[in-house]
Amino acid sequence: MEKGYIHVYTGNGKGKTTSAIGLGIRAAGAGLKVHMLQFMKGRRYSELNTLDNLKNFTYSQHGRDEFVNKKNPEKIDIDMAQEGFKQVKKLIKSNKYDMIILDEINVAVDFNLIAIDDVLKLIKEKPEKLELVLTGRYANPKIIRTADYVTEMLEIIHPYQKGIQARKGFDF
Repeated sequence: MEKGYIHVYTGNGKGKTTSAIGLGIRAAGAGLKVHMLQFMKGRRYSELNTLDNLKNFTYSQHGRDEFVNKKNPEKIDIDMAQEGFKQVKKLIKSNKYDMIILDEINVAVDFNLIAIDDVLKLIKEKPEKLELVLTGRYANPKIIRTADYVTEMLEIIHPYQKGIQARKGFDF
């Protein structure tokens, strides 16, 4: 690859992580090495079962199975996000990956678990050929301005509006 680009998947609609994983699967299928680091997630989501069987696609989770309180995050949530961010920097420096997905990093920034300036520095200093994908609601306008691709998922209709709970295999 000549140049790696910055992708942002944001918005209140469904499909941000799914889109990033789809892009990663496409890259892995082309023989590229992909790592997805999930912030604020510690639950065993169904898509991870498939990723376990893919060559060239690895992942790690840096969060708990509980929701984080935006107004008062617990120390463990901050520590896990910071540890994940340290790992991202190591992964990038290793030059082993063609694509790194930072799943839910936009939310981690919005919840003040990770400083926006640290993320902007990471983006600015990324290796030229690295493709970087940032997902999550509430993408900071500064991140959006650095991106080459920005997709906003817009929620129009969702079953939870009718009280329907998340369904395994479709929503998690």
